Amino acid sequence: MKKRFLFSIIFILTIQFSGTAQDAYQRDSIYIRRIYGEVLVNGKGYSWLEDLCLNIGHRLSGSDAADKSVQWAKKIMDGLGLDAVILQPVMVPHWERGEKEMAEFVIGGKKTPMEVLALGNSTATQGILHAEVIEVSTLEELKALPEENVKGKIVFINMPFNEAHIHTFTCYGENYVARRYGPNEASKKGAVACLIRSLTHADDDFPHTGNTGFDEGVTPIPCAAVGILSAEKLHRAVLENVGKTTVRLKFNCKSFPDKLSYNVIGEIKGSEKPDDYIIAGGHLDSWDVGQGAHDDGAGCVQALEMLRTFKVLGYKPKHTIRAVLFMNEENGLKGAKTYAEMAKKNKENHVAAIESDAGGFTPRGFTFEHNMKAGRSLMTWKPLLEPYLLHDFKEGGSGADISPLKANGPVALFGYRPDEQRYFDYHHAPNDNFDKVSRRELDLGSAAITALVYLIDQHPW
Repeated sequence: MKKRFLFSIIFILTIQFSGTAQDAYQRDSIYIRRIYGEVLVNGKGYSWLEDLCLNIGHRLSGSDAADKSVQWAKKIMDGLGLDAVILQPVMVPHWERGEKEMAEFVIGGKKTPMEVLALGNSTATQGILHAEVIEVSTLEELKALPEENVKGKIVFINMPFNEAHIHTFTCYGENYVARRYGPNEASKKGAVACLIRSLTHADDDFPHTGNTGFDEGVTPIPCAAVGILSAEKLHRAVLENVGKTTVRLKFNCKSFPDKLSYNVIGEIKGSEKPDDYIIAGGHLDSWDVGQGAHDDGAGCVQALEMLRTFKVLGYKPKHTIRAVLFMNEENGLKGAKTYAEMAKKNKENHVAAIESDAGGFTPRGFTFEHNMKAGRSLMTWKPLLEPYLLHDFKEGGSGADISPLKANGPVALFGYRPDEQRYFDYHHAPNDNFDKVSRRELDLGSAAITALVYLIDQHPW
């Protein structure tokens, strides 16, 4: 009799639990559909991005345009009726490219122009720099060269993307080391300048700039990214005229003292756990070419759209929800480091952070790291998200701006992952402009991020 009674109790509890879970699933499904309906029909992200790109344009840290973008973001947040809008002070690097670079290779007196962009932290050439060029195909090959083979010459690292990779971020990860460390290694061996094949699959001649750096005690040298078509021409010239190809460069870069800027933060206060934070964001700065549309204007307006959508729907979050627009991701990460430091100082408990910094393309899913409980939760939400094209969920890197939060505790870090095949056509290049962004794709990404924030808020691990 006791066994039969116990079985009956277990059966009733199981039915009740199943009903509760089903009710929660139904409630979540309905609310996520409301999120998508609001964003796709009434979204403001595309018009915000148009304003940012066309009326402010590129916005490298330390520039007047970066200052304008801070006020632009604050004005939008002020208009959303948020519980708080915060300008968080950050000291950022200030490097300027100066007037357009000149580059050409010379064979027997014949000059052939090349499309180049100086890398961040490059120095000026102090007039025209003219020297023999030597080519290597990898950073390791450069490291192996005797100093006498490099001294007084211009090093050209001609390392194409590996076309066999399916994921373009894998290509970037492999080739990034050439841009980040190549000029440093070239300088250590006495090179007078360094040229890097642009990090892209694109068959065009838009150079793709980016940051580089020099170790303490290593003399900074002029360094630049070369457009793909120009890189191919230079490669053939060096191959066919061994020891007889020279390069002429003129760069006008200059570094200035660090400058005051800001992270821009908007928040909706939590009703149950106001000191626990869920954040979504991107970086407000961009390189000083193009308009910074995909990198990372798209991520910024998606975070803003997340706040707008919750306000319009009247959503009352349990946790405090923030949009964080970080300053100085491109050439220093000072905004990210400052945000994490201040979060620790203020004893803010971050439950989760989502970064959108992979372009405004069609959504595919999310990566997760640093908290496996969160990863398991994401997998259980897959049936709710799959109807919206979100199917690729896996462990992996999240984003540069949220990574410093790892030191503060078991925060779950998520990276928004859209289709990546076209991203490096525009990354850090003059063609990263508003006209390359699809409104529909951008809005789908905004809704995806908003849906994930909602699920985390409703079902923390």
